[in-house]
Amino acid sequence: MAGIIRPMCIVLIAAILAAAISPLGEATIGYYTVVTYLTTCRPYLTNKGSLGNCCNGVKGLYRIAKTTQDRQSVCGTLKYLVGSYKGIHLNKAAGLPRQCGVNIPYKISPSTDCSKYVHVLVT
Repeated sequence: MAGIIRPMCIVLIAAILAAAISPLGEATIGYYTVVTYLTTCRPYLTNKGSLGNCCNGVKGLYRIAKTTQDRQSVCGTLKYLVGSYKGIHLNKAAGLPRQCGVNIPYKISPSTDCSKYVHVLVT
C-alpha cells in the first residue's frame, strides 16, 4: 500500500503545480492527462511487457494535443517522465511514436528542448 501512495502523491503534486503555473483561460494538457493516456506504456518502456494497448494511448494523446501550448505541455511532461522514472529505456521511449505510427517532430528524451520542436505536428 505504501508503494502506491508515494507515486500518487507525486502525480497529485505535479498536477497541482502544472495547474498553478498555467495562465488562466489557456487550455493545456496537464501532467495527469499525459500519465493517464500513457499508463499502458510503462510495462513496454521498462522491458516488463509488450507494447499491448500502449499505442491507443499514444494516438489518443496525439489527437488531443492541438495547440502549441498543448504540444509544449505534452513534450515537457514526456521529457520529465522519461528522465525521472527509474527503469525507462530511453531508446524505447524515443522510438515509441514511430512504433505507434505517430509522427512527432521531436525525440522523446530528457534532453529535448520542447520549445524548438512543437510548433508544427507532422501528420
